[in-house]
Amino acid sequence: MPKVIKLKKGLDIQIKGQPANILEHISRPENFAIKPADFQGLVPKLTVEVGGKVKAGTPLFFDKYHPEVQYVSPVSGEVAAINRGERRSILEVVVKADRENLSEDFLKADPQNLSSDVIKAELLKSGIWPAIKSRPFGIVAHPTDQPKAIFISCFDSSPLAPDYDFVFQDDAKAWQTGINALSKLITGKINLGLSSKKENAIFSQTKGVEFTSFNGPHPAGNVGIQIHAVSPLNKGEIVWAIQPQDVIMIGRLFLTGKYDSSRIIALSGSEVLEPKYFQFWRGGSLTGLLKGKLSKGNVRIISGNVLTGTAVPSNGYLGFYDSMISVIPEGNYYEMFGWALPGFGKYSPSRTFFSWLGSKKKEYILDANTHGEERAFVLSDEYEKVLPMDILPVYLLKAILANDVDAMEQLGIYEVIEEDLALCEYVCTSKIMVQSVLRKGINSMIKELG
Repeated sequence: MPKVIKLKKGLDIQIKGQPANILEHISRPENFAIKPADFQGLVPKLTVEVGGKVKAGTPLFFDKYHPEVQYVSPVSGEVAAINRGERRSILEVVVKADRENLSEDFLKADPQNLSSDVIKAELLKSGIWPAIKSRPFGIVAHPTDQPKAIFISCFDSSPLAPDYDFVFQDDAKAWQTGINALSKLITGKINLGLSSKKENAIFSQTKGVEFTSFNGPHPAGNVGIQIHAVSPLNKGEIVWAIQPQDVIMIGRLFLTGKYDSSRIIALSGSEVLEPKYFQFWRGGSLTGLLKGKLSKGNVRIISGNVLTGTAVPSNGYLGFYDSMISVIPEGNYYEMFGWALPGFGKYSPSRTFFSWLGSKKKEYILDANTHGEERAFVLSDEYEKVLPMDILPVYLLKAILANDVDAMEQLGIYEVIEEDLALCEYVCTSKIMVQSVLRKGINSMIKELG
């Protein structure tokens, strides 16, 4: 039996629109895009031009400072556009898909019979390597680093999150093959974080890994929380993290020798007419997926979950790391005396309104309205109530705002990235943009450490 870690701090936000366990297959989108902004700290250098022909797995751009790390096309077709922003920064490389969806050829072999160098070379060549993130800082892993462990969270506790027991039913062979490949990259252990509430047969029967079971509210499913509970990061230490669907992607690469960007995503939220799961593709256009499936109100479409995802237009693209699309009301309205009214039927994580008197399973329609503007920090313990870590988040954020590098180190900046403090931003009385402040601090640390 795996060790069980109970987490008391956190918050489960019950939002209407949890996806039903129904999988629908839809046609492949016409357009795809890979966005450099999905990768923290990336300075992209293009390898293609508009009109160029590509296959699934053909490099579109690479990292200027780590040219061996390639970012590839998810499908075969033609480069339709290279959209740029301020100072000609690359916003996205758009590929118009063809019917064949041909793939570049990669090594088809059992990872257990391959060396770590060969496996690493194939992951870099195929463009799957950016799926591996490095802690601290949550950036794409450097191929030359020597991590002490790899952590994989096998459940998602965020609002409206996909049910991994449903998503991962038929990929046992690809999953174990992916685990076998990852195990060759490190001398340490692969740690799987399981939910104590459910037991997925694929995850629980994995060979060559260590298990830890977690019991508690969100953010129990965050890999950063699991790392903190099992093997906290000290200065100079490195841990890698990867999502389960990307482990399966690695397995498919070695089983077939082909780049397969398909994945199961959840379309969820109160403004989705029939929330459920769809067979989709990394970087795919959302136009066909969303057509006729949303309410006619003013909505916010989020690639990712409602706490950490990115707002995208209806013709936007699925983010590189995202496995869900959340749709909620936009919330661009003004409510006079909103804080002073009784607030019956409203949700509040504190006791401002009366939601705490009702059922904990009641679902709410929540929008993106912040209900106020940014103001000075209020010294309270509201952050600590939702963060199951032994750090002082308010003081860490103040150190970041003061650009005090030594204080940032002492207050635990190596332990956290945006998703770990997302609930702090949600409950913040002062409306502080906690996640953007934290990323500013992380970038300062990266610059300081070279």
